[in-house]
Amino acid sequence: MTPEIGSLIIIFVLLVILFSSFVSVKQGTIVVTTVFGKYRRILTPGLNLKIPLVENVYSKISIQNRSVELEFQAVTFDQANVYFKAMLLYSVLDQQEETIKNVAFKFVDERNLMQALIRTIEGSIRAFVATKRQSEVLILRKDIVEHVKEQLDVVLEGWGYHLQDLQLNDITFDDVIMKSMSQVVASNNLKAAAENEGQALLITKTKAAEAEGNAIKISAEAERQASQLRGQGVALFREEVAKGMSVAAKEMQQANMDTSVILFTMWTESIKHFAEHSQGNVIFLDGSTDGMEQTMKELMALNQMSANKVKK
Repeated sequence: MTPEIGSLIIIFVLLVILFSSFVSVKQGTIVVTTVFGKYRRILTPGLNLKIPLVENVYSKISIQNRSVELEFQAVTFDQANVYFKAMLLYSVLDQQEETIKNVAFKFVDERNLMQALIRTIEGSIRAFVATKRQSEVLILRKDIVEHVKEQLDVVLEGWGYHLQDLQLNDITFDDVIMKSMSQVVASNNLKAAAENEGQALLITKTKAAEAEGNAIKISAEAERQASQLRGQGVALFREEVAKGMSVAAKEMQQANMDTSVILFTMWTESIKHFAEHSQGNVIFLDGSTDGMEQTMKELMALNQMSANKVKK
């Protein structure tokens, strides 16, 4: 081997050793290194130096948030099948050395981690749903998430992970149960509509009855006042008639005339009034002499009673 070739080989080996001494770590990633298979240290993002040919990169761990979708089934306390679709958001707990060691060495690979994580979450949700009835599951979405977080926080911390969020995007039942739920909702809506309609009708009829009652009261009060006024008018009319007859009788006596003339005049005026305002009605009057005398006697008796009242 010539000296030139040996020099080239040495230079090549030195270059390999030099370049293998540098490790570039991406942002959001932490690198775990080992020496002869034993944990050595962690390398943070940026350019790092390592022992060439001896210190090896064991794994690259992402400290960014990760998500995975889940689909699984659970059974309620009353034996109803519930189907869940969920989104799981998790990440490495922190960047401390012990946490990174747990993430790197607890599981063989990412697939085993995901399998354990998903099965643990499914088991926790199934255990919780098994104690609830189907009618309660839909309104316990928040309680289910809080229960899972409470149960898994300690377990995941031992693995070096933290459960950021669990979203239950869809909760469904078997078709028969969904149909029966729809019927229950529809019947409840019909019941509520009927109750509202009945209350509206009751209010309408009550208000109408109150209005009718008030109208009757107002009409009765008006009729009472009208009757009172009519009675007062008749009383005043009679009083004025009596006063007029008394005055006329005194004047007839002072003139030495028979007061029966006044009664005769009133009689004829009454007959004239009947004839003018009868509007076709038939009025029967006794036109005989005896009838006239009887009527005159009654009028004179009435006049005498009026005169006595005036004297008193």
